[in-house]
Amino acid sequence: MSATSGIGISQQLVDEFSNAVDTKATRFIKVSIQNESLVHDESIPGAGTFQDDLAKLQNVVEDSTPAYILGRLDEPPAEWIAISYVPDSAKVRDKMLYASTRASLMKSLGSTLFTDSIFATSKDDLTADAYAAHRRHINAPKPLSAREQEMEDIKAAEREASGGIYEGSRARKNHLGNDNVGMKWEDGVTDAIKAFGAGEGCSVLVFTINVTSSSEMLHLHSSADITVDRLRASLLPSDPCFALFAWPRTQREIYWIYSCPSNSPVKNRMLYSSCSLATFLAAKAILSSYPTSTVASRKIETSDPQELDEAFLVSYLDLDTATPAASNPSQIDTGEKKPFARPKGPGRR
Repeated sequence: MSATSGIGISQQLVDEFSNAVDTKATRFIKVSIQNESLVHDESIPGAGTFQDDLAKLQNVVEDSTPAYILGRLDEPPAEWIAISYVPDSAKVRDKMLYASTRASLMKSLGSTLFTDSIFATSKDDLTADAYAAHRRHINAPKPLSAREQEMEDIKAAEREASGGIYEGSRARKNHLGNDNVGMKWEDGVTDAIKAFGAGEGCSVLVFTINVTSSSEMLHLHSSADITVDRLRASLLPSDPCFALFAWPRTQREIYWIYSCPSNSPVKNRMLYSSCSLATFLAAKAILSSYPTSTVASRKIETSDPQELDEAFLVSYLDLDTATPAASNPSQIDTGEKKPFARPKGPGRR
């Protein structure tokens, strides 16, 4: 098992990547390590196909300086490729640092969004021809033993005889209809989000991850009509959770909340952090069908759910304090918003 570097990720990079996923206008995001943090270097818009746009990377990366390149694929456009560019001429320390930080970058941004990866050691590895060779290698049939080939021939004959029934019955689809995209959801979660999107007034849905099942699944913890000042009481005080919060001010806006109390177990904090973005995007896709509600682009993250009163939300979301709120406006505090305290990883052994 490889060691991790302990390098953190900047909020700016998280915001840039989230915006790129939402808009689908950005083709590449260049990421580098600066001052013990993963930071956003540059965003490159798309102009043609993914393979056509690869030519732009020749002027983006440097001959002897490592970098990560996050690339948006063409089909489907919600999937991304992670490129680790570590030139042979780079310093040994830089090679080790970028190799040990890659997993942390993927997990922090949502590893389920990245369906392919490339390890490049020169600019020649970042061309359309090199990518085509990479895909041929990925799609090439794996070598089989004589017994395995015999079993494959039998299965193929069965599929042909049954008109594809066997293949169709084994197809695994998730709640969005795509194969194996993101975390599985328990029955009832999708229907609850649909009802929430079609609803009115101030309300909240709270989700947890069922870690006791054989496969971790998203679980609907609670659903309630509330006032804004009851929001903090709806979240879990000592365990992470996700929430959809509908707040009708001038219009009914829905906010995504990621609550990660500082005293929650490290393993749970890492699990929720890696699933937050992908789960939000899946919920947003469902809610986009309901024009009476708008999903806010600004997400709420907190390490102390008790701070989520109306004054904090107005300050954190940079809302206009003159806009009528759902409860007492005199409680609004225009002070500086509190930053989200990202959980620390386990110490080195």
